Amino acid sequence: MSACVPARADSARTKHVHPPHSPPPHGPRRFRVAGAHVSAAIAVFLIALPLSLGIALATGAPLQAGLVAAAVGGIVAGRIGGCPLQVSGPAAGLTVVTADLIQHYGWRTTCAITVFAGIAQLGLGCLRVARSALAVSPAIVHGMLAGIGVTIAVAQLHIVLGGTPQSSVPDNLVALPAQLANLHPADLAVSVLTLTLLLLWPRIPGRAGQALGKLPAALIAVAGATAVAALTGLRLPKVDLPSWSSHALASLPDGPVLGLVAAVLTTTLVCSVQSLLGAVAVDKLVAARPSLTGRVKRSDLDRELLGQGAANIVSGSLGGLPIAGVAVRSSANVAAGAVSRSSTMLHGVLVVIAALLMVPALELIPLASLAALVMAVGLKMVSLNHIRTVTRHREVLVYAVTTCGVVFLGVLEGVALGIAVAVGVALHRLTRTRITHDETEGVHHVHVRGQLTFLAVPRLSRVLHQVPHGADAVVELDGSFMDHAAYETLQDWQKTHTAQGGSVDITGRRPGTRISEPAEEDGCRCRPWTPWRNHQCERPPTAPPRGTAGRSATDGSPAGNLGTSTGPNTPGTRDATGATGGSGAPDAPTGHELARGISAFHRNTGPLMRRELARLAREGQQPSQLFLTCADSRVVTSMITSSGPGDLFVVRNVGNFVPLPGEESGDDSVAAAIEYAVDVLKVRSITVCGHSGCGAMQALLAAEPGGAHTPLQRWLRHGLPSLERALPDVDVDVDLNEQEQKRGAGRARPRLAGRGAADTAERLCLANVVQQLEHLRAHDSVARALGAGDLELHGMYFHVGEAQSYLLSEDAEGSVFELVRETNLTA
Repeated sequence: MSACVPARADSARTKHVHPPHSPPPHGPRRFRVAGAHVSAAIAVFLIALPLSLGIALATGAPLQAGLVAAAVGGIVAGRIGGCPLQVSGPAAGLTVVTADLIQHYGWRTTCAITVFAGIAQLGLGCLRVARSALAVSPAIVHGMLAGIGVTIAVAQLHIVLGGTPQSSVPDNLVALPAQLANLHPADLAVSVLTLTLLLLWPRIPGRAGQALGKLPAALIAVAGATAVAALTGLRLPKVDLPSWSSHALASLPDGPVLGLVAAVLTTTLVCSVQSLLGAVAVDKLVAARPSLTGRVKRSDLDRELLGQGAANIVSGSLGGLPIAGVAVRSSANVAAGAVSRSSTMLHGVLVVIAALLMVPALELIPLASLAALVMAVGLKMVSLNHIRTVTRHREVLVYAVTTCGVVFLGVLEGVALGIAVAVGVALHRLTRTRITHDETEGVHHVHVRGQLTFLAVPRLSRVLHQVPHGADAVVELDGSFMDHAAYETLQDWQKTHTAQGGSVDITGRRPGTRISEPAEEDGCRCRPWTPWRNHQCERPPTAPPRGTAGRSATDGSPAGNLGTSTGPNTPGTRDATGATGGSGAPDAPTGHELARGISAFHRNTGPLMRRELARLAREGQQPSQLFLTCADSRVVTSMITSSGPGDLFVVRNVGNFVPLPGEESGDDSVAAAIEYAVDVLKVRSITVCGHSGCGAMQALLAAEPGGAHTPLQRWLRHGLPSLERALPDVDVDVDLNEQEQKRGAGRARPRLAGRGAADTAERLCLANVVQQLEHLRAHDSVARALGAGDLELHGMYFHVGEAQSYLLSEDAEGSVFELVRETNLTA
């Protein structure tokens, strides 16, 4: 396993810094076919075959065009694209666009439009603008897909009933009553059977369901309906695949120039956005599978555009449908255990073989069965989860307008309407600022909720002037943006109010930002994680403070609030305890530091976290990890893991030990925490975290033989197995200092990737993490969860001085801790 080095500018080994979604280029790799590749390719092929035919049927294109697009998407996009595990091919999201193009321009011109769309994608990929496509609001994308899904479902419903769809959703809705009055029982029966199998196949209970569930429901539904239709002798329209010799290819476009340009832009937009969003979704699927982390690189979105463009050029030239990344096939590819692009390419090869050798079998498939399959896919595109998400984020209007626009006007028109509404909603939110004023116990509170722009200055000024002269005021800024006009208004009022004998305390979201007198511009810049003793935000008092006890009018805070200005007769500072002085002073009482920290939390962090903490209080704790680490004060778990309330169930003790169960000197508190986390909280992983400069490890090295008399010494005996692992030739009952020359023999010791351990203490820290993971496996609750596949164990080493973390992995030489680099993180 290669050593990891930090992705930073001062690293001697790092030559280029690549942005996220843009991994460094690598040399060509040979196409290798392993067992995992074959099984994943077969799973994707079984899904792609019926869906490709169904999408071709829904667009009105030759059915062979779906097979061409599936093969080209697998081979060309799979080989060139920047997302190794994304499967490309004819997508349901392109159905409406392609059907409209075929109706207006004919099939050959549609193929030419596909070629030009591919060329446009190549140009966008060369310009490296792929990430800008992600700036489109998710509500617009989900609304576009929902509108396309409704259009597909309504159109295919006519084929399910034995009729022919019309050209638009309104026409299909108008013709639906007549179609219901003249339905064909055979087509309807086959369609109902297809939908029934599609719905019930994944829900077969028991072991039989687990075994049969490995076969895709789409294949079973179409195959079952085909078999029943063949055995019962039903007479109904079936798949008709003409000879490949008569397959229609692309020709020069024929039509108005502006219309053709609009068609190319629409195809390019839909193909690109769907493919890029699909690549990001695949990254998330990979990140959710720890077995793939580190083996599958993050998506290079610009390269993915190039791959999609090349695939569309080839597909259009060969008479295939437009190509985009397909979520259903990509999800199946990841779930089947694919680890490289080989499975994607192999699935394309299997489609080619099927198209050449399985034509007689494919021609037995009833068109009504394919229509029912595609109708189900269209209905799934209207996701209730997406609707709940956009509702929660107050973007349901954007979603609804985009959906209706796509259904009744077209894809390009619907997306344009959605963008216009999204811009309008953003402007409305920017200008909608609530400013309120109230008085509590003699203190006037001005609460500003929303963004402070010049449009809100008149209201802000009017409310501020409602505060009486000389009064104590608190201005609460509950927003993330303030323009220059609002800043000057607030600052001028603050200067005037303090000059008239009043006091002002301004709090808000942005740490390190102040609105204060010019002489105070060098005020508090401390962060919430700044240690108390390092705060430089206060000056020693020179006069008794003014004001009532219990009211805060501080000049700064540990959380770096937006600033505080006191009256002209208040040179000192005063906190919630009534004490004065700098928290950074060596003789500052610890109670004062604690009270100042709590006061800063109540003033700055508490208001922002109150809603989230209230939700956690209602729902109870549901942590995803048990994090077992040392009690060392320098190891701040939430900071080094970027976690928040409710994420980690933390157990801390001296040395991050996990005593073996049943030991005479065992510790039930650690075992109880492990049992509670695994059996009650159902955590999905346990992490044992050691750190550099661990006092417990140093004490273990310096311990005298047989000296376990104090509670600390008895506790450190749990580290003796770690000492034996780190120093295998050392007799733990003799003086360790006499054995320095015997170290290094025996089994391979855990190590850091890229460098050796700095000293014996660091070597012992690494070995201790590995040893405690072994102790974890001896606990019954952990062993059961590991056996059921519900739990994972991780080792971690945090270097305090370097502020860098290493994660434990295994290679041919044993346990190795690899530095976590930014390029290994997934979005």
